[in-house]
Amino acid sequence: MKTTEIRIIVYEYQSIDELSGDDQNLLQNARRITATAYAPYSGFHVGAAVLLENGTIVTGNNQENSAYPSGLCAERVAMFYANANYPEASVKAIAISAAKNAVLVNEPVKPCGSCRQALAEAEVRFGTPIRIILDGQDSIMVLNGVESLLPLSFSKKDL
Repeated sequence: MKTTEIRIIVYEYQSIDELSGDDQNLLQNARRITATAYAPYSGFHVGAAVLLENGTIVTGNNQENSAYPSGLCAERVAMFYANANYPEASVKAIAISAAKNAVLVNEPVKPCGSCRQALAEAEVRFGTPIRIILDGQDSIMVLNGVESLLPLSFSKKDL
């Protein structure tokens, strides 16, 4: 038998002011777009902002549907819009924020499994890691690459 250990590096900040100017701007966009999420069932408003290599920022938010699971998460809304409208631009970073009752959640919000897989696909598609910024009142977590969120991910090499 062989044992393999997987280590994940997470950079944790106590305030948005500790981030670089670009990361602050991206996170502010994610926070802003939470306000227009369509979340009448959960009341959990999520916003995502994607920075493309060409400098464009694309935002998206969660869109719930009474015929669950027909809705879509903020991360995939933003990523799919970016890929559809800027198919040649790689994704440099994504910031994800969430609010409940119009108040930023305490713990950094994390993407669901489907969103992690969509982010992994974007990394494979463009061959470049995506910087991931997860927002919360208590801290902001930054990860360099989807492998930190989804180790041993499934990709086209597995087909």
